[in-house]
Amino acid sequence: MTLSALPFGAQTLSGFPPPPVRGIDLPGPFFIAFYTLVIMIGIVLAVVVATRLWKSRGGQSDDIFSAMLWAVLIGILGARIYHVISSPDAYFGPEGDLTRIPQLWQGGLSIIGAVMAGAVAVWIFCRRNGIKFGAFADAIVPGVLLAQALGRWGNWFNQELFGRATDLPWGLSIDTDQQHQGLTGSLPAYAADGGLFHPTFLYESLWNLLGFFALIVLFKRFQFRQGLIAWTYVAYYALGRFWIESMRIDEVNKSTQYPLRDVMGLDWRLNQIIAFVIFVVAAVVLVRLFMTRPRTLEEIAEHTEIYTPGSPHRAKDTALVDGAGIGDTAETASEPSLDQPPGAGPRSEN
Repeated sequence: MTLSALPFGAQTLSGFPPPPVRGIDLPGPFFIAFYTLVIMIGIVLAVVVATRLWKSRGGQSDDIFSAMLWAVLIGILGARIYHVISSPDAYFGPEGDLTRIPQLWQGGLSIIGAVMAGAVAVWIFCRRNGIKFGAFADAIVPGVLLAQALGRWGNWFNQELFGRATDLPWGLSIDTDQQHQGLTGSLPAYAADGGLFHPTFLYESLWNLLGFFALIVLFKRFQFRQGLIAWTYVAYYALGRFWIESMRIDEVNKSTQYPLRDVMGLDWRLNQIIAFVIFVVAAVVLVRLFMTRPRTLEEIAEHTEIYTPGSPHRAKDTALVDGAGIGDTAETASEPSLDQPPGAGPRSEN
């Protein structure tokens, strides 16, 4: 087994270096691309995190394994379909190649498409198995964001989806001899002269990693508002994606087949438009969730139960909050009043 090396050539020593390898050569015609490998590792991490969070809410680990199997398969399909639709020139244009559509190892998996398709698969799974979708999604999305943080490094191995030129010390150096040209379009002339680019993959990876830790904190803090963590993830990721997309220079989503991308005189990419719409929707839902907080014991019980009535997995005992008595509300049982000083009052049960 040998490594498929990418010679550095005559490149600047400053900035973020290009990857020395793109994958692993196996005996025969087989090749494992690191792009694929990091995605697979990310999926494993997502399952591990989701399982721990779901079990902490009283769920069964089998729920996660069964749901993630469908979510991953449907998600990959959705990721590829979204990418092909949003980048038609690469496949259906004058110089397009339809044979490259099934070549997933060459890159071209849209996270937005994967999340949308995966969410639909999980929703169907929850409906068929008597699981409350909001509670289930809350346990899944932190791990998904962690997987996305790792998965972005696949773009580094493929040397794709970088940003505009920069002179910042962490600018990304591109190996112009071995750069993966799949869907990134032609490079500017200054790339061959050691020019540096914004490492947008790194920006998004760090953004997602920060969001992962934030969601974990929120998951422990807000137990009685099912769906809050999931919609926070949606809003957070959409906001970051909108910002990062503004720096990218690849041809993806810049197709002339999308004249509506010119929004209010702004040359927005298709992903920016979609991210903006998603953020607005998520923000509206979050406001509604905060305005309809549970306040009675019955409402608390409804929001702490993760299985629907009649579900074979329905918990027999509804544990609310240690010490919560008759007349207590969700506000006193889970979240201290804003009027209280830090540390005062009962806290949520994790």
